[in-house]
Amino acid sequence: MKKAYFTPATIGRVARAMLQDQELEKLCERHPWKLRPERAGLLVLDMQRYFLEKDSHAYVPSAGAILPRVRELAKAFSSQGRPVVFTRHLNTEGDAGQMARWWGELIKRENPLSELAPELNIGGIVIEKSQYDAFHGTELEGLLRERGVEQLVICGVMAHLCCETTARSAFVHGFEVFFVVDGTATYNERFHRATLLNLAHGFAHLVLAEEVLAAFR
Repeated sequence: MKKAYFTPATIGRVARAMLQDQELEKLCERHPWKLRPERAGLLVLDMQRYFLEKDSHAYVPSAGAILPRVRELAKAFSSQGRPVVFTRHLNTEGDAGQMARWWGELIKRENPLSELAPELNIGGIVIEKSQYDAFHGTELEGLLRERGVEQLVICGVMAHLCCETTARSAFVHGFEVFFVVDGTATYNERFHRATLLNLAHGFAHLVLAEEVLAAFR
């Protein structure tokens, strides 16, 4: 079920191949949104050691390959004074809800693997969430509105769970959503491709990290 479909050597080629799917291309052509850096914010979902370290049962094999791109995106947004928000998924027995029944194990604060990847210790806002949706029960929307964010660029893990759910929620909350194909990762390519198809149909514009970085130049 798990596979490193992105590696440092292949991520660019594989991500472009994903976007060359004929059905996906047609969907993307319907909404050729243009990124406006002065109105954009970056949301980095759950880039925690829990998903990045090989000795964790929740290890995402492709997560390490997206990490440099996520870091570059965060640096680009920060350099122009645009908000960068990192989420940290944490649960207690009281707030887990169906997460506990579905997954069994919870990511608790005292677990060292719950910490964000040290490579991303470059400033920004950190918020804690307890569900897939980063807007659910958090201050995220208020933080973004206060900073004039109208367009939300999403990256992180897992593409088909927290990233897709949050992208859908961001759309419902009125944001233009840009989903970074090579800045998100999950357990395998089938999950990732399914997310791209779903989001391109109804919720988000798909972009490559280099396209976002080019807009900031």
